[in-house]
Amino acid sequence: MFIRARTAKRLIVSLATFFLSCAAHAEVSLPQLLSDGIVLQRDAAAMLWGWADDGEKVVVLLDGEEVATTAAENGRWALSVGPVAAGGPHRIDVIGDNRVVVKDVYFGDVWVASGQSNMEMPLRRVREKFASEIDAADFPLIRHFTVPIEYDFTAPREDVNGGKWLPATSESIAELSAVGFFFARSLHATYEVPIGIVASSRGGAAAESWMSEAALGEYPHYLEVARRYQDADFLQAVIDADEAVIDAWHGGVHRDDKGLAAGLPWYASDIDDSDWDRFAVPGHWADTPLGELYGSFWLRRTIDLPDNVAGQAGLLRLGRIVDSDTSWVNGREVGNTTYDGPPRDYTIPPGVLKAGRNVIAVRIVNSTDASGHGGMVHDKPYYLQVGNEQVDLQGDWRFRVGTTREAIKPRVFMPWKPPLGFYNAMLAPLLNMTIKGVIWYQGETNADRPQEYEHLFRSMIRNWRDDWGQGDFPFLFVQLANFLPSSPQPQESSWAATRQAQAKALAEPNTAMAVAIDVGEWNDIHPLDKKTVAERLALAARAVAYGDRDVVYSGPMIRSAVREGDSVVLGFNHVGGGLSAHGDVLQGFAVAGVDGRFAWADAVIDGDTVVLTVADGIEPLTVRYAWADNPDNANLYNDAGLPAAPFEIAISKDP
Repeated sequence: MFIRARTAKRLIVSLATFFLSCAAHAEVSLPQLLSDGIVLQRDAAAMLWGWADDGEKVVVLLDGEEVATTAAENGRWALSVGPVAAGGPHRIDVIGDNRVVVKDVYFGDVWVASGQSNMEMPLRRVREKFASEIDAADFPLIRHFTVPIEYDFTAPREDVNGGKWLPATSESIAELSAVGFFFARSLHATYEVPIGIVASSRGGAAAESWMSEAALGEYPHYLEVARRYQDADFLQAVIDADEAVIDAWHGGVHRDDKGLAAGLPWYASDIDDSDWDRFAVPGHWADTPLGELYGSFWLRRTIDLPDNVAGQAGLLRLGRIVDSDTSWVNGREVGNTTYDGPPRDYTIPPGVLKAGRNVIAVRIVNSTDASGHGGMVHDKPYYLQVGNEQVDLQGDWRFRVGTTREAIKPRVFMPWKPPLGFYNAMLAPLLNMTIKGVIWYQGETNADRPQEYEHLFRSMIRNWRDDWGQGDFPFLFVQLANFLPSSPQPQESSWAATRQAQAKALAEPNTAMAVAIDVGEWNDIHPLDKKTVAERLALAARAVAYGDRDVVYSGPMIRSAVREGDSVVLGFNHVGGGLSAHGDVLQGFAVAGVDGRFAWADAVIDGDTVVLTVADGIEPLTVRYAWADNPDNANLYNDAGLPAAPFEIAISKDP
C-alpha cells in the first residue's frame, strides 16, 4: 500500500467511531472531498483514500487505465496517483466490490485557505468594492471546496459533513472566500493551470482551535479546556445554560419593547414621531447624554421621492450597525441582521416605495459592548438608492428607546474559540489531501495575547506540517491589517505586538507574510479590500512555492538598526529596486531611550537605508515603525509598491 506512516496514525479514531465507520463503509467509498469537480495536485503523488471491507481489493483507474491498486486494512485504504501533468477533465474510477466514479477531475495546484473571518469572508460581502469583477467572473478551472463549519473535541474526524467542489463562475461565486478567489485568480493567470482552493475557516477562530491535542500538550492551559469539553454531558450543559441566558435576555427585550407592544408598532409608517428625540446618523448613543445603554432602540427617517421612482425596487444601505437590526420601509420589513459584522445592504422589493412621503424605520438591539457602542458606525455608506435617485440618509433621524436592561452576560462556551475543536472537525479530514501549500489569515482573536502568539503560531505551523506529512510545504500568511482609530502620538498597541509576533514566524522555513497595514479600515475589523491582500499572498506564492526568484514578493523588512554619530541607520531586506515614501515626508518612525517613552523621529531615505535624526542629549535604545493599532501615517514602501512591515528593534552602537 501507499499509506504514509503519518497517514496511518491520523486514521486511528475511537473504537465507537471505528465500528460506525465499518458499518457505514461496507462497500468501497470516498470522503466528501474526493468528489466531482475536484482539483488534485499536479506533478506529485496525489493521495486518494477511503473505506472498504477489510482485505477488499481496491483498484483505481484514471481515464480507464489502471494506475494503482491496494487492499483495505482495518476498513480503510489509501494510495497515490501520479505524478500527472496539469489539465483535464479526467475521470477516476475506484473499484472494489462496487464502483465509485469521480468525474470532471482536473490536476492543478491545491491550496488550503484557513483562518478566521477575514479568510472566511465571501465575495458577496465585498461586492460594494468589486461588483464588476464579481459579475464578470467566469473561471471554471478555479474551484473551491468550502468545509462546513463544525467543531469536535473528542477525536479527529475522518470526513467532513458536506461540501462540494464549485467553479468560480456566476452561479456559485458569491459564497466563495474572497481572499481565496483573488489568490487563485492571480495564480491561474500567471501559471495557466487549474487552481483548487479548500476553504476551511471559521469567524472568530483562535489559533489554538486549529491545533491537535498532541500539539496542545505544549500549552497545558488550552489542553485542559479542550479536555473539559470532551465530556459531552458537560459541554451540552454549558451550551444549554448559555442559550437559556441568551433566550431570556432577548425574550425580555422583545416582551418589554414599547415599540412592539404599542397598538401601532413603531415601524408603521403612520405613527406620529414628532415628539421623538433627534439622533445624528452615523452615531452612537453612548456619545449622547443617554450614555451607554443596552436593549432595543428605534430610529425613523422620513424622505420624499419623486413620482418617476414610485413602485421601483430599491437598495437601502445602512452601513454597519452595532449589534443587530431589523429594518422596515413603509411598514414592510426589508432586512434583518443578527450580529454586528455584515454591511446592511437591504433590497427593497418593487411596490414598496411611493411617490412623496416614505418612512424608514430601524430597530437596533444592542446586548453588549463587545462589538463597540450601540449605534451606526461612522465612515460607512448610508443612503437609499432607487433608479438614478440616491437619497443621503446621514444626518437627523428620530430616536426613541424601546426598552433597556443590563448587558447580557458573556457566553461561557464560545464555539469559535476553544482549543482543538476546528482541528478535529475541519482540518483532520483534509490531512490526506496532497497540497501545494496553505494561505492563512488569522490573529485578531489572539491579539490580546501577542507574547503567547509569537510561540503559539509557530507551533501551529509545525503541527500542521508534521500531521500533513508533506514536509515544509509553503505556509503564507497575512499580517493583521490596520484597525481602530489612529493616534497622533506613538502608542502601545497589542495589535502592533501581534504583528511583530506574526513576523517572527518567518523564521520557519518556506513561509512568507503579506503586510496589510495599508488596506484595513479603522471602523471595521473586516475590511473590504481582500483583492490586495490576496494578490500579495500570490506574489509570496510565486516566490516561495513556485521558485520565481525574480519576483519582489515582500515589502521592506527590518534587518538592522545602528547608531552612527547623531543618526540611527536602518537597514532592510526586500528593498527591491529601492525604497520610497508614499507622500512628501517619510513618517511612522519613533525612538525611545532608557525611559521607554517613544517619540516621533525625523526620517529620510538614503539609498537602501532609512536614516533617523537623533536629538542632542538623547541616547536612543529602540526604534519602532508603524507601531499602532492603525498606523495610518506609515508610508515606507519599496519600488514594487509593497509596504514595509511594522517592527520594533533594539539599536546597536556604531561598531
